[in-house]
Amino acid sequence: MANDPALSLDDFLKAAPVHKRLIGLDLGTKTIGLALSDLGRGIASPMETIRRKKFTLDAEQLLKICAAQDVGGIVLGLPLNMDGSEGPRAQATRAFVRNLAPKTDLPITYWDERLSTAAVTRTLLEADSSRAKRAEVVDKMAAAYILQGFLDRLGHMAAAGRFDEDRD
Repeated sequence: MANDPALSLDDFLKAAPVHKRLIGLDLGTKTIGLALSDLGRGIASPMETIRRKKFTLDAEQLLKICAAQDVGGIVLGLPLNMDGSEGPRAQATRAFVRNLAPKTDLPITYWDERLSTAAVTRTLLEADSSRAKRAEVVDKMAAAYILQGFLDRLGHMAAAGRFDEDRD
């Protein structure tokens, strides 16, 4: 999309330093779920949930976490409709990125997050989690689900020889 500072997958991979973690975001209207990759970019782990206040405060908290965790790139879930079209939530996500990008040098990309919250909720229900426990962890687990999908794609690309993981 025009004026969208998020990078394509290939450009993101060129811009994100290889030996740094990636952070995954599940952006909601009330919370932002965070997940962090390991240094090898193979495993995503749920990290925490930011309670949203105002954009500037949310961005400052997010970027402080990115600095503390030595993050090299941001993977943001893009909530597409089931038919692949974009609705109000996707537009809000793109607006968040347009506002965040001038505040950081970190590369940002999107990852299709369709059904991530539903998949995580189903898993939590199968684990017989209480409603309160589900509410407490669903956002950061959805962020991990999003980031893990992205990391799995990177793994498939590396296995296919699509890019060199040893680049700097």
